[in-house]
Amino acid sequence: MRKNKNIIIYIILAGLSLSTLSCTKDFNEVNTDPLGKTEVNADQLLAPTLVNLMSTNMLRNRNFNNELMQVTVDLGDAEGKTFRYDIRRSAADNTWNNWYLNLTNIVDIQNIASKPEKLNKSYQGISLIIQSWIYSLLTDTYGDVPFTEANKGKEGNYQPVFDKQKDIYLGMFEKLEQANNLLKDGTPIVVTSDPVFYGDVSKWRRLGNSLYLRLLLRVSGKAEVSPTVIAKIKDIVDVNSANYPIMVNNQHTAKLQWTGSNVSNALLTSPFMANVRVNDFYVPALGEFFINNLVVWNDPRILQSYGTSGINRFRIRPGTNGYAGVPSGYVPGNEPAKQSSFYSASDNAVLSLQTDPYTGIIMNAAEVDFILAEAAAKGWISGSAQTYYYKGIADAINYWLPTVMTGGATDPAVTAYVNAADIEWNNALPLNSASPNTMSKMLLIHQQKYYALFLVDFQQWFEYRRSAYPILPKGLGLLNNGIMPARLFYPVVTQSANPTNYKNAVASQGADAISTQVWWQKP
Repeated sequence: MRKNKNIIIYIILAGLSLSTLSCTKDFNEVNTDPLGKTEVNADQLLAPTLVNLMSTNMLRNRNFNNELMQVTVDLGDAEGKTFRYDIRRSAADNTWNNWYLNLTNIVDIQNIASKPEKLNKSYQGISLIIQSWIYSLLTDTYGDVPFTEANKGKEGNYQPVFDKQKDIYLGMFEKLEQANNLLKDGTPIVVTSDPVFYGDVSKWRRLGNSLYLRLLLRVSGKAEVSPTVIAKIKDIVDVNSANYPIMVNNQHTAKLQWTGSNVSNALLTSPFMANVRVNDFYVPALGEFFINNLVVWNDPRILQSYGTSGINRFRIRPGTNGYAGVPSGYVPGNEPAKQSSFYSASDNAVLSLQTDPYTGIIMNAAEVDFILAEAAAKGWISGSAQTYYYKGIADAINYWLPTVMTGGATDPAVTAYVNAADIEWNNALPLNSASPNTMSKMLLIHQQKYYALFLVDFQQWFEYRRSAYPILPKGLGLLNNGIMPARLFYPVVTQSANPTNYKNAVASQGADAISTQVWWQKP
């Protein structure tokens, strides 16, 4: 972070007039940077970098993931409407630039914590987990990306090769194995440096292994790695579970809680409030698919009042027809009337999603439950798919409403909810279904997982591409032949700054188009 400030300072200095720079009196004293330091500690880099990463993820979740996945619909007939699969090339730039920029600090944490005089295994392990998290976002968004040669500009490598996605995944698995071993000792870290778990290293270890499960499941459909991947899932969950602790409740959920406080020079203010104008936050309409399911299920996240205000926990404003959404992918010229939307800070500064302290989710316990439910339903691990499924529903709801359910298949509140909503588990169902009118185990799991992944970067999009669930309605106004985009374009600056490796990546992976599938999507 300090390096970035220094660069800005030097750019400003470079723009000063020659007459100003012609004065040489006290030159060395005047041109000594009073803000920067020649060295930093690992604890000084962690919080600011995590806040920057979460800002990128939440803002792009709002205007990209939510539009693709029918959470919201940015009404209008202008070009570049994401909900219509009209993806501009510039949509690729923000995430690529910010993820790679902040990876520099994350890699520096590992390097600093590996020095003999500053040795700290926990910071090394935390760095490896965050690296894996961000590289997974990069490769699942773009496909083949720089990995082994990334962030080596200080070493003079300004044109890194693009690694194949398969190799990136194998590299991330290795990083997460290393992180698990490094965090075993529980070496203390500076509590105030950690805005996620406040110095609880054991929870970082659970996050790393839970992320490991997410990534293993994502590539489990590839025949060339499937046997090894499935065996590793079983190893983590069944065979060697004591050595691979994972998230088991919402106390383990990884999130940056937006307290408004300052932690290690990182202001914990929600990006929804810091970077989105109040008058813009409620502009997108809610999608019909997203809100209608909640209404049909009589879901407590939308229908149960929060406090005494009467505002539901998902912070949804009723429209003229109550809680109702608009169809996504409609034909241009047939714009529907806006119905429900999210409350903004202008409606109620305390009870708006814009100011909600719980929106900064890295990974939650409910996602892990649904990973285990899928693995159990497919016979990869022991345990009851139904139990994991019901626990996932409970953990997802309890994240927002902690006192509603206790969790588990025997919880009366869970049983009453699934029965009334007609989403109860049935072992007689087929594993998969081909239409929304044919219920299956995977459809049950993934339609609930979709809501558990609400606000979690691009995970709804990634999981839909992997599983084809939940089954989203297809509007007649969709572009790209009505097929969900499989990736984002490579940024234009990468094409010009790293042309040889860009061309090699395209030759290997396929055309630089949103229709080109990444490795784990290809048959």
